[in-house]
Amino acid sequence: MAVMKRFLAALAATTGAALLLPAGANAVLADIGTVPGEDVAPACPGSPCLAISRTTGYQAKVGDVRPVDVVGADGRLVAWAIRLGNPGRRQTAFFNENLGGEASAQITVLRPGRKLYHRVVAQGDVQRLRPYFGSTVQFALKESIPVKKGYVIALTVPTWAPALAVNQPATTSWRATRGKGRCNDFDAQTAQTGVNNITRAYCLYRTARLTYSATMVVDPQPTRPAPAPAPNPQGTAGSTGR
Repeated sequence: MAVMKRFLAALAATTGAALLLPAGANAVLADIGTVPGEDVAPACPGSPCLAISRTTGYQAKVGDVRPVDVVGADGRLVAWAIRLGNPGRRQTAFFNENLGGEASAQITVLRPGRKLYHRVVAQGDVQRLRPYFGSTVQFALKESIPVKKGYVIALTVPTWAPALAVNQPATTSWRATRGKGRCNDFDAQTAQTGVNNITRAYCLYRTARLTYSATMVVDPQPTRPAPAPAPNPQGTAGSTGR
């Protein structure tokens, strides 16, 4: 518990915002997007070097685990992490030239609707990824984001990001906010970069894994029901000054 408190204190100091919890409440951290025992690496710098480009995506399934990137309880999103490949100089230059600039990404919170439609309810800041190629980096949010059970935590990539593991089992798949008939158009800009945008995650890509995750603090749950308020005796509901 001491380690947990130190983590939360450091996180609050980093983000500049306190995580307000009732006195005595145990803060529970939960990871979103991780699968126990899984260890996947992004494709780059292999050949071909594949990257996520100009879209918003989330993991739909990993083996028998589904959903993967869905919030399991109400709470607050406090950080996100991304495992990045290490593309070579020529590979990086190619992506920069053809996909709108340097590698970048941000975390996005989606409220799901029917038929794969979603509304963007919140986003973190866009982060430059080039300094962290070849490593896993975690970004603390400047302000924590409230999330509800059932929300989807997605990755928005306005340009490109070497955060795609390929040659996974056929039971592994992710979705992107590309429209019907546009699933193979990787150059078109479909990244959701505005709160309240409504989008459809129509396209499903099998045998591939997005290598990002998020961390949240679960809302504390009462250990016992709140006591009923005591009734007010007659004549004490109010007073009149004389």
